[in-house]
Amino acid sequence: MKKIILILLVLITSNSSIAQQVMNPELLWSVKRIGVIGISEDASQIFYSVKIPNIENNNFDTTYYKLPINGGTAVKIEKDDVAVLDKNISADGAFKLFHKAEHLEDVKAKDIYKNLDKADAYVFTDLDNRHWDTWSDGTYEHVFYKKVDTDDDTAIDIMPNEPYYSPQRPFGGDEDYIWAPDSKSIYYVSKKLKGKAYATSTNTDIYKYDIATKTTTNITEGNKGYDTNPAFAKTGGLAWLQMKTDGYESDKNDIIVLEHGVKQNLTQQWDGTVNSFTWSNDGSRLYFTAAVDGTIQLFTVNYPGKKRIAPRVQQLSEGEFDIRGIVAELDDKLIVTRGDMNHASEIYEFQLKDKSFKQLSTVNDDFYNSLDLPKVEKRYVTTTDNKQMLVWVILPPNFDATKKYPTLLYAQGGPQSPLSQFYSYRWNFQLMASQGYIIVAPNRRGMPGHGVAWNEAISKDWGGQVMDDYLSAIDDVAKESYVDNDRLGAIGASYGGYSVFYLAGIHNKRFKSFIAHDGVFDTRSMAGTTEELFFVNHDFGGNYWDKSNTTAQKAFNEFNPVTHVDKWDTPILIIQGGKDYRVPIEQGLAAFQAAQMRDIKSKLLYLPEENHWVLQPQNALVWQHEFFKWLKETL
Repeated sequence: MKKIILILLVLITSNSSIAQQVMNPELLWSVKRIGVIGISEDASQIFYSVKIPNIENNNFDTTYYKLPINGGTAVKIEKDDVAVLDKNISADGAFKLFHKAEHLEDVKAKDIYKNLDKADAYVFTDLDNRHWDTWSDGTYEHVFYKKVDTDDDTAIDIMPNEPYYSPQRPFGGDEDYIWAPDSKSIYYVSKKLKGKAYATSTNTDIYKYDIATKTTTNITEGNKGYDTNPAFAKTGGLAWLQMKTDGYESDKNDIIVLEHGVKQNLTQQWDGTVNSFTWSNDGSRLYFTAAVDGTIQLFTVNYPGKKRIAPRVQQLSEGEFDIRGIVAELDDKLIVTRGDMNHASEIYEFQLKDKSFKQLSTVNDDFYNSLDLPKVEKRYVTTTDNKQMLVWVILPPNFDATKKYPTLLYAQGGPQSPLSQFYSYRWNFQLMASQGYIIVAPNRRGMPGHGVAWNEAISKDWGGQVMDDYLSAIDDVAKESYVDNDRLGAIGASYGGYSVFYLAGIHNKRFKSFIAHDGVFDTRSMAGTTEELFFVNHDFGGNYWDKSNTTAQKAFNEFNPVTHVDKWDTPILIIQGGKDYRVPIEQGLAAFQAAQMRDIKSKLLYLPEENHWVLQPQNALVWQHEFFKWLKETL
């Protein structure tokens, strides 16, 4: 008997020693974040950085590495030892590009009233008074060039005294400017509009600045939408990304090439939208990434040049993962970053001949190997208008189909951003599923990757077919025996937050809990306070005071969540960033106040120093703990 007990103890101990853990908030915020810096000039090494959250200091620690491309171990190096080709140095080696802020206008009171230097007031006479999370202060980012190894004060501003931005606010960097191959000119992106015109337009252009004559030419003047990301082929052609429609930030994104005075749209006939691209080394084609069927994949399109052949798009990769960036083409392979819902990005090589992948970096491999991972399933649901809609279903680790699980409908933001195999540090499906929840994530109307028409269908119809898509997805999955229909929730941020607020008034008691982060609660006040007016003008179809505009009136009345608050009857957690100027603070405050006044169980998580996202590690952990605490209380 003692021998049997001993054997059992050994077996139990052995099983315990190999038992895996599951993802939790603290583990998620220990994941290492890889960032590729570039390739060495001899194409033998990849240089990359690794950022690790430092919870105690509420910031990130960064280390640098070089990795042999043809196999070997990554070596830790100092930042100064990173040696990649600097695109901001002209090809002749004479000049260097950079950008900095120039003070051009007096907006701050202390600049206007020199004797009132402690005043913190601003004085505006036009729009474009704030953007993303920053108030305009009269300074503008400009591109400068200088001779290599000289001081910055010798640099020349290529937009002297122009009150316009290059790089573009709020996220533009040195991808917004580039040297011409002959080192005689600079190409840069700018939206040369002011005030109300700036706030209501997406008309960025690509400009050519001539070094010798100091003159500027607009090379995309005929296009009224976005022109971005200029890049030269080694053979001389200039490519960029272009959207046609002014004011439509999610228009079809095409690759345009200009050479010898001739422009060609290489992706015009392709039913998709481009994320990013890079030239092939020989200039015969371009590689790009794009959403397709709930993933981000590699594509290529040939560049005909003067040949009388049509461009043809080909998909190169396929699988349940996202290609998150193209680093470089080397011989017969591409260096890319890749990940999925269960894995943060790593560096891979992609063989162009046999379409195979080889993982090069292993920054988080040991970490993920120590976890029990959720299972990700692809499902197709028939919508109310008889279309087939892709739905991602994420099942908890060690899923048992004989049990019943609380289930969350996830509403993606954007509203026209892809619901792909992304890996978020806030809306992390791996973490949610690991806490025992099934996640239902539909590629509802508005998602790229299912054709341009599907992508555009959400514009001016925020509360229409897309709401039926959400309900079709959750109702279909809820038929499964393992879904606890008494424990359904709906969650989302931005447009996803709008979706939660709207569903709260129409869900017919399907859901037992809601979570909305930085969501649009009142379309009227959203239109009156958001900074990028082109977005609401396009998606709402006009102004709320225009009674003759039936499209706009629908957006500001029937499709306005505030209109349906009288039907709210379900607990709701509302999260709001104090520096969110895209979906400003009154949206969250008004929603919380409405819930409170209706005596609905509700909670407000206010993050005064966060914008539309949550970037600080300690705030991110507070977010995660409040998120799961709420679900535990209400589901």
